[in-house]
Amino acid sequence: MYTAVAAGGFRRYATYRAATAAGVFTNTVFGIILVYTYLALWDEKPHLGGYDQAQAVTYVWLGQCLYATLAIQGGGVEKDLMERIRTGEIAIDLYRPADLQLWWLATDLGRSLFQMLGRGVIPFAFGAVFFSMYLPTDVVTWMTFAVALLLAMLVSFGIRYLAALSVFWLMDGMGVSQAMMVLGIFCSGMTLPLNVFPGAFGEVVRALPWAAQLQVPADVLMGESTPLRAFAFQAAWAVALLAAGRLLQTAATRRVVVQGG
Repeated sequence: MYTAVAAGGFRRYATYRAATAAGVFTNTVFGIILVYTYLALWDEKPHLGGYDQAQAVTYVWLGQCLYATLAIQGGGVEKDLMERIRTGEIAIDLYRPADLQLWWLATDLGRSLFQMLGRGVIPFAFGAVFFSMYLPTDVVTWMTFAVALLLAMLVSFGIRYLAALSVFWLMDGMGVSQAMMVLGIFCSGMTLPLNVFPGAFGEVVRALPWAAQLQVPADVLMGESTPLRAFAFQAAWAVALLAAGRLLQTAATRRVVVQGG
């Protein structure tokens, strides 16, 4: 059943062809702007964060590839879930013979897969053609990167699911969505690789769950982190976030008040 739900999520987002094309164009343009910004920064600070210029360029295009895939700024299925909680339609979801968390997780995995194939691959390929990038040549590294990406999807969903459930108490998701956007962009490393931040601040941001979305998969792809260490970090956060989501869901659905009723 959940495979069918994931397939439905994939098909749903595949219908927005104009939005997908616009997203590909936007990510490509922003990628070009960021690449030249990074190149100027790395000219001044060679090997900043332990990366050379080719690795820094790879990091930029990977970020553009995963931006929509992991809904780093928000905009995934949590938007629909927030709206259904706000309007009271969530009561219908609770009557389904399916687990609420697994239902939305399957839907989000289908969305993530489409966004990666439909919106992420083209900007990354563009970067590989027109810029000097660090790309591994062995299959094993790409396979470990795929595992890291799957774990990143779970962590991403775990963060956004917790944010969506907060609407049970807040009755509106606008403020939570804006906070998620700021935290997602900065703490995932979309602005700058988290490796460049020094001292205690750098250690803190690299220990937060957002680091599992972009920084950790990037380090796995570029050989800057051992796969087992990366997987352990991501899996620990995925389990913790999904477990917290389960507990919060139980507390929220113990007594559901349908809006207007």
